[in-house]
Amino acid sequence: MLEIKNLSVSYGAISALHGISLQIKDGDIVTLIGANGAGKTTTLKTISGLLKTRSGEILYDGRDIANLPPHQIVKRGISHVPEGRMVFANLTVQENLAMGAYLQREKAVVRAELDFVYGMFPRLKERESQIAGTLSGGEQQMLAIGRALMSRPKCLMMDEPSLGIAPLLVKTIFEKIVEINRERRITILLVEQNANLALEISNYGYVLETGRIILQDNSALLRQNPQVKSAYLGG
Repeated sequence: MLEIKNLSVSYGAISALHGISLQIKDGDIVTLIGANGAGKTTTLKTISGLLKTRSGEILYDGRDIANLPPHQIVKRGISHVPEGRMVFANLTVQENLAMGAYLQREKAVVRAELDFVYGMFPRLKERESQIAGTLSGGEQQMLAIGRALMSRPKCLMMDEPSLGIAPLLVKTIFEKIVEINRERRITILLVEQNANLALEISNYGYVLETGRIILQDNSALLRQNPQVKSAYLGG
């Protein structure tokens, strides 16, 4: 579904990605792990069109989408749940979700997606009239995921969904990620500091280090890799 070929990205004179290549198969959960500053967030932002490529290709369903405007990328079926959630703090839960459906013109489709999101996250339904900025961190993460789902994506990219969330809610969020993948067959590209949890729910994983992919394998095998265990799994 999504293939990156020799992608290089710079922030001014500083290179952030050095010719990385990766593949994401339709229906899979794929995770990117690595230390802070490795280039994980940069990868997602470049796929989303928020950053420009220096060189390389981003192929989605066989078409190069590199450097397209972000709204065009959303229209093609890729949604991004950003690091830090980035909900519209002064809008209600329902208004935030409506923002996620801004490209969708059919009211029946919007209603169906809203029902799906509320079914997936009942707490959002309970708080639909509440101002988003007053929600807990975990609830805001649910809202950010729900907002992304409102555009009916085929591919969902998630950046650090466990960041700043109570441990009990982290487990719930990851269960929901698996549920979304299975129920809707939405392909998921996951960036996550909790490497053990990310590798546990994903099919395949890539390890990024200073803008380069240094390892890639089936997630179960990566969990057993001594280098990964030592650097990322506390072993």
